[in-house]
Amino acid sequence: MTGFLTTFPQRGEFDKARRALADLGLDCEVVSPDPGYAQVGTPSLVVDAEVRPRLASRGDEFLCSGWVDYRPANISVPSDPPPQFPEDVFGKAAVMVLAPCVADQTKIRFIAHISGDLTAVLPYLNTEMRSSSYNRNGPTLTFMDGYRMVSLYPRRITVAKADELVDAWRTLEDIRCRANTVWARRAQIQPCYEMRKRPPVLEIFKRLPRTNCGLCGEPTCMAFAAQVWQGRRPVRDCRPVFEGDQNHLKDALVEICLGLGVAS
Repeated sequence: MTGFLTTFPQRGEFDKARRALADLGLDCEVVSPDPGYAQVGTPSLVVDAEVRPRLASRGDEFLCSGWVDYRPANISVPSDPPPQFPEDVFGKAAVMVLAPCVADQTKIRFIAHISGDLTAVLPYLNTEMRSSSYNRNGPTLTFMDGYRMVSLYPRRITVAKADELVDAWRTLEDIRCRANTVWARRAQIQPCYEMRKRPPVLEIFKRLPRTNCGLCGEPTCMAFAAQVWQGRRPVRDCRPVFEGDQNHLKDALVEICLGLGVAS
């Protein structure tokens, strides 16, 4: 099926959307996280271009996380239930924001809130993940999962350049398992509070307008991105994003800078 996909922060909201579709006599396809990704996802809907506006007209009846182009998954949801942990520091995840990725329109970005708290886990993850970037003032831990950029906060997770929704669930489940496994072994791990390195400046550049307008005082957007990455310029100095016609880039730009520890 081609069309548009949306997901929901809670299963109850999915149920409400399904009822709205039934009332309208409209068809849909369901993408389910069950059983393997049941801790990190909710059932999601795929509808065609004609159905989406009619469902959106009933949007006051349910809360969705956003819409993206539907792309079939290249991976399958595991057929076994997710592992459980005696001392679960992660809890469950709820995808609150789902949107096209600003840095790569063929990918998606999402923000998930978790019911647990990763504050105490982040320094241990920083020890285990040598290529990560830890910001103790956040606190945040940012790392690359392949080409995906992941930022962990105490109670939320942001991911850019996920392939599609099932890949997003896989990423969240991997984080859930890694966080709980590391926490269970914390007595054997020396926590690390150092920021060893940051991901490439290119990740900031990709989320700028890339028009080289010069309004920030730098000759190019790449030069401005380098200044932001080094902590020499505030990201809000990008006037087209914060004051002009490129405001749609603001959320993704702020999220990446927060994850890198270069934005207040």
